[in-house]
Amino acid sequence: MTSLLNADCRIKVSSVLNRETTLYGKQFLTDDSEETCWNSESGTPQFIVVDFGRKVQVESIQFMFQGGFVGKTCQLLAWTDDGEFVEMMRFYPEDINPLQICDIS
Repeated sequence: MTSLLNADCRIKVSSVLNRETTLYGKQFLTDDSEETCWNSESGTPQFIVVDFGRKVQVESIQFMFQGGFVGKTCQLLAWTDDGEFVEMMRFYPEDINPLQICDIS
C-alpha cells in the first residue's frame, strides 16, 4: 500500500486541545509515531481535511485512536469536479488502540 501523503499535502483540523499545537497539533496525524497524536477540543463535529493538491484515488484509510477517544460516526467526504463535498462513505471505528484500516468501496 502506497501512501498518498507527501510534502504537497495540506492538512487542516477542526481544533487543537487547549490550542497546544506543539503538544497536540495536526503534524502528529502523519508522523508515524505511536507516542504522539492530534488532540481536538471536545464537542462535535470534529474534522480533518486533507488536500492532496491533485486528483487522487483513495483505496483505504488507516487510523489509530487512543482508547476512550474514538470517533463514533465518521464520514469520508470528497470534492467533486464541481467544487462540492460529497459523502463517499460512513465508517464506525472501534474503541481500540491498534491500527484500523477502512477499505473504500
